[in-house]
Amino acid sequence: MVTFDQIYRFLDERFPRSLSSDWDNDGIMLAPASPEVKRVLISLDVTASAAEYAEENGFNLIISHHPLIFKPLKSVQSPKLLSLIRGGIGVMSFHTRLDAGSGGVNDTLASLLELNLVTGFGPTGEAPAGRIGMLPAPMTVAEFTDELTGLLGCTAIEAAVCGTRIERLAVLGGDGKDYYEAALAAGADAYLTGSMSYNSLLDASEGGMSVFAAGHYQTEQPVCDSLAELLNDAFCLDIEVFECNPILTY
Repeated sequence: MVTFDQIYRFLDERFPRSLSSDWDNDGIMLAPASPEVKRVLISLDVTASAAEYAEENGFNLIISHHPLIFKPLKSVQSPKLLSLIRGGIGVMSFHTRLDAGSGGVNDTLASLLELNLVTGFGPTGEAPAGRIGMLPAPMTVAEFTDELTGLLGCTAIEAAVCGTRIERLAVLGGDGKDYYEAALAAGADAYLTGSMSYNSLLDASEGGMSVFAAGHYQTEQPVCDSLAELLNDAFCLDIEVFECNPILTY
């Protein structure tokens, strides 16, 4: 028998809370009705569709990247939360510690892009969530965007292009505006992230380093497969990765 506590302890050791940002809320979101874990659903977010799918298909644990509960609750009225509670489904979320941790969001991105000589980077005083390394061979901007579309399934890429050659690449999944200066200081030719504000991209266009915003979901979803592989190696469990993006691009 594999228990909820066993899985949480395993992931908590692999991605310790010491890596979490101070503002974050991660860890155990909902304790399950039963300690035994029968089926595990891994999802970037605990969306209403993910909760419904878990309840209808016998999953009693959801592991997510983004926290199910982020702000303090004054009452429990959300139909999604109520359905999870009624179904006895446990939820654990690993957010910024999964960004920074070994084998997490940004190591997964670096691996997909086959970066070499990978090291961490980040703002001074924080865990180095970002990763920077060398592409297997230099790429043009067109070659790089084609590569991203194939690897990440991007539906749209926003780019602030400075130069035509990309060799040293910094990566940070999700919202990357706070790491732009650190990527530039680390000597990157280009910076791949999920999303940047308009003003941040405008500034980047004059900053000397190309920036590619390839989608928050698209740059973080690959970690779900990494988590599934990690848990499959550690436990004998029925595990499924759920595609949960409710945001469409037209």
